[in-house]
Amino acid sequence: MKPAAFEYHAPTTLAEAVGLLARLEDEGCDAKILAGGQSLMPMLAMRVARPDALVDLGRVPGLDHIRLEDGQIAIGAMASKRAAELSPLVRERQPLFHAATRLVGHQQIRNRGSVGGSFAHADPASEYPAVALVLDMEMVATGPEGERVIPAAEFFVTYMTTALEPGEILTELRMPVLPAGAGWAIREVSRRSGDLALAGVALTLRLDAGRCTDVRIAAFGVGATAIRLTAAEDALNGAAPSADSFARAGAIAAASLAEPMSCIHATADYRRHLVRTLLERSLADAAARAG
Repeated sequence: MKPAAFEYHAPTTLAEAVGLLARLEDEGCDAKILAGGQSLMPMLAMRVARPDALVDLGRVPGLDHIRLEDGQIAIGAMASKRAAELSPLVRERQPLFHAATRLVGHQQIRNRGSVGGSFAHADPASEYPAVALVLDMEMVATGPEGERVIPAAEFFVTYMTTALEPGEILTELRMPVLPAGAGWAIREVSRRSGDLALAGVALTLRLDAGRCTDVRIAAFGVGATAIRLTAAEDALNGAAPSADSFARAGAIAAASLAEPMSCIHATADYRRHLVRTLLERSLADAAARAG
């Protein structure tokens, strides 16, 4: 299929893009932001999305940086996933985000797809929302009223819906560097390599005097958004890292998923099973990396 007709706009500054979105909204025009286009363009082609206008950010400078600022890694929303994958800063200082990036699609998709575009798309089966929850990331949005910072816990609202207001543009993502001695892990199951996950987990933890501490776990691909598994976190904090404690946390995590998604590819029960198994294995990975 081919996309339905739409107006195309290519602003050359961020202020122009924000003003253009405001004008289009005032005119009652349904406008979509085009970043890398790896999610939006297929939706347009299948007419799942039928906006009146596209605002292409490809010519707006200053949105593709990857740098260390005030102890945080700041990634411009238009930075490609491939750039994040190849960044020594991301690889060495935030390996969980780096590993998650390598799981996104295939290299050709990562070459074009933007980091910010994935966050704004908010697919619950993608890796980034779960990693954002685990790392307490911050999203910077720029709109007619200026700039505001949105915590990850408030950013993902429901299925493919974020806290971005009409007329706002996601411009930057901020994440902490991984503390010394912390362990991390991310695992997922998909039908084929590069497909969206049927289920997955991401986590970080530390070991203190032989006990797990600061455990943060999130699951993706099981609900309308990524989900913090707080009951499993509570069960692990203060526990010795062992096969038994990891199995107990996995069982608690699976039981805490009240209504996992169910589809032709994976039933709710199968997704519970995947979360349980992936969490057990991921905890072993993270414990091995800790210290």
